[in-house]
Amino acid sequence: QETMDPSAFHSRRKGRAPRRRPPSAQSPSSKASPSKRRRAATPPSPPKKKRRFRVGTRALMEIRKYQKSTDLLISKRPFSRLVREICVQFSRDDLRWQVYALMALQEAAEAFLVLLFSDANLCAIHAKRVTLFPRDIQLARRIRGVDNL
Repeated sequence: QETMDPSAFHSRRKGRAPRRRPPSAQSPSSKASPSKRRRAATPPSPPKKKRRFRVGTRALMEIRKYQKSTDLLISKRPFSRLVREICVQFSRDDLRWQVYALMALQEAAEAFLVLLFSDANLCAIHAKRVTLFPRDIQLARRIRGVDNL
């Protein structure tokens, strides 16, 4: 009985890539008539299931996505309509807005909301919760001193 040296076995297997069989050269007649070729009957594969993530994974993916991005999260047209509607409440005149003024206002509003939600999240964590409740936002606004907004 002959035994192989284990080091020789590993050295042969590590550096060598598996050999691939070259594609078989088919004759033009076989390509022209696929009905003559025989294939094994394969049962129809069941439809693929949609990928299901564990609970909370999708939320964490969204958090990472939005933390990386710097673009605005509120759509420009609805925000513009809201600003114009509020503007009409304070002034009966038909006031016009520059695009850059609306963009600056939206940037400031989103920065304010992000910081407010961040403070409200700290309030929820302090209450030993991971879910953000309206009372957390109210507490964050009250501590900040912007309760009258």
